[in-house]
Amino acid sequence: MDVHVFQHVPFEGLGSIASWLEDRGRMVSSTRFFANDPLPQIEDIKLLIAMGGPMSVNDGLTLPWLKDEKQFVREVILRDIPVLGICLGAQLIASALGAAVYRNPTKEIGWFPIQSVSTSKTAFHFPSEYLAFHWHGETFGLPPGAVQLARSKACENQAFQFKHNVIGLQCHLETTPEGMVALINNCRRELVAGAYVETEEVLRATPMSRYDGINSLMEDVLSYLADS
Repeated sequence: MDVHVFQHVPFEGLGSIASWLEDRGRMVSSTRFFANDPLPQIEDIKLLIAMGGPMSVNDGLTLPWLKDEKQFVREVILRDIPVLGICLGAQLIASALGAAVYRNPTKEIGWFPIQSVSTSKTAFHFPSEYLAFHWHGETFGLPPGAVQLARSKACENQAFQFKHNVIGLQCHLETTPEGMVALINNCRRELVAGAYVETEEVLRATPMSRYDGINSLMEDVLSYLADS
């Protein structure tokens, strides 16, 4: 085992991350919580990736595996193993590190810019402004000891870094055209009118250049973690 993936629903997979891992010959295993897969042995993991999902980190009463997942994420971080969290995955990292996860003032679904805010010389640096894809209704507080990396107008905490090898992304940089269709087909009910919610028609018309842009930035994040 090399890279282990936490997948919470069938329709939110690795997206563009899969080709990055394949190109580098990384061995990939997964825990599919929707299929009741067991947790792996921590000693076998070189990189943990926690993907997104429509559930909340706070749904522990109805999804009891969330407690075990958060504890596992915390243990991986304590062992200094690199961790990447995306959307729900970032919220899991934040919660595991003691931060609150709560409803964002507004849903953010669609293509909206994020702005870099990091002043740390050693942390990952986003471009000063970058168009990213979003699909979330909740957000998180900044964990104690973490460095904020990015924000957007709709959501203050878009990305953070803990120590040198843990990064949480509220936005989706891994999304592909296939992933977009899967999100729409499974979460269409969330596309309610709002200042930061684009319509299904707009989302389906996304030009390929936008996917190329976020996927390239996702590769930069992965390379940063790999070098850590």
